[in-house]
Amino acid sequence: MASIAALGIGSGLDLNGLLNQLEASERQRLQPITQQQRSFEARISAYGKLQSALTKFQDATSALNLSTTYKATKSAVNSDALTVAAASNTPPGTYNVDVTGLARAYTIATQGVADSAAQLGAGAGNISFTLANGTSHSIDLADGSTSLEDVRNAINNGQSDVQASIINDGSGTPYRLVLNSATTGTEASITNITYGGALAGNLASDAATETLAENAELTVNGIAITSQTNVVEDAIQGVTLSLAKPGQAQVSITRDAEAITGQVEEFVTAYNELQTLVTKMTDYDVGSDTPGQLLGDSGVRTIQSRMSALMGETVTGQFSMLSDIGISRELGGQLKIDEDKLAAVVQNDLPKLQEFLAGSDTVQGFAEKAKTTLTNLLADDGPIQSRLKGFESTIERLDERYFREEQRIASTVDIYRKQFAQMDSMIASMNSTSAYLTQQFSSLNAQLNKS
Repeated sequence: MASIAALGIGSGLDLNGLLNQLEASERQRLQPITQQQRSFEARISAYGKLQSALTKFQDATSALNLSTTYKATKSAVNSDALTVAAASNTPPGTYNVDVTGLARAYTIATQGVADSAAQLGAGAGNISFTLANGTSHSIDLADGSTSLEDVRNAINNGQSDVQASIINDGSGTPYRLVLNSATTGTEASITNITYGGALAGNLASDAATETLAENAELTVNGIAITSQTNVVEDAIQGVTLSLAKPGQAQVSITRDAEAITGQVEEFVTAYNELQTLVTKMTDYDVGSDTPGQLLGDSGVRTIQSRMSALMGETVTGQFSMLSDIGISRELGGQLKIDEDKLAAVVQNDLPKLQEFLAGSDTVQGFAEKAKTTLTNLLADDGPIQSRLKGFESTIERLDERYFREEQRIASTVDIYRKQFAQMDSMIASMNSTSAYLTQQFSSLNAQLNKS
């Protein structure tokens, strides 16, 4: 008898459907493994968030360990004669500035020509010029490329100390080549211009259009200062003055108490965000009957313990605890800032605040102690990485177990398939025999009835 090509063909039974049901039943054995995999993947994700929160807190703490944090300043100016930009560590002070002259660039134009695109002469050309600082440039123009436009383009493409442009003055020979020093000040002025080759006799400077370069001139607290540009740096230590027009101004550099307080607030905010995250991950939600992803996790307990110990650290000095500078711990583990107390500390005891947080040559500050704690927590052999490595190893073992279980299921289903095929063939054979016997009995019956 020919073999059965598809289950159920011989018997007429839905053996494929039955086999699928049996396979689905067998695959139920994979669900506990899948659930465990998802559980450990969720823990890895949770630890990733925890690591990010700890890193953010570490960054906020590191800022409190820098001496520059406590030297933050802000600047102000009472006039539109200039604007001010001050570095963060600029010494505080008040400065009277009197701007008497602005820096300007040298400029000169050539005599006009009728057509800016026409060649100025036969053959090649050359233009050379020297700056007051000794820099020289020589620009060569090829034969057939000596128009005013060619000269402009060659100058701009050949160097960057002088900028060339063309203006139209509306006269009979309107097109003039204008040369401008790229920067202000006398050192950038053009001291000599020579036209050679095809340009000689066909292009000449017009002295009447010359604008001489000038340096900026100002006084700071009565001290005379000259600058090549209108951006004057370090006339006041750490301050950049951008001159806008002649006039008097008072520049004030003061300690930026808000910036310093802001750094302390960032520290508190980062810590509270960390605590909120830990609480969420280790809580049990009674309403939804759902445990936190890291409920009972030993690594989190280690982190909580070390962070709690850190918040209780003491430092030798006038300020010895966080509460001394206006930071207290609430019942739920969050930090709270007494804004008035912290502001008073920043205003009146900034050196002592710096010593408490950043330390000194003889005192280990709170931020340095925090650095040690956080470095250990985030280290490769710390609790976070140790737990992550453990979770990853567990997932690898679960993957292997899942693969082996799938192989067993496939083997079991294959046995079912073979058994169903044998049964299908047997029933097909029995059906064939039954049909044959029925045919024979019918034939015999017919013969008996005739006789």
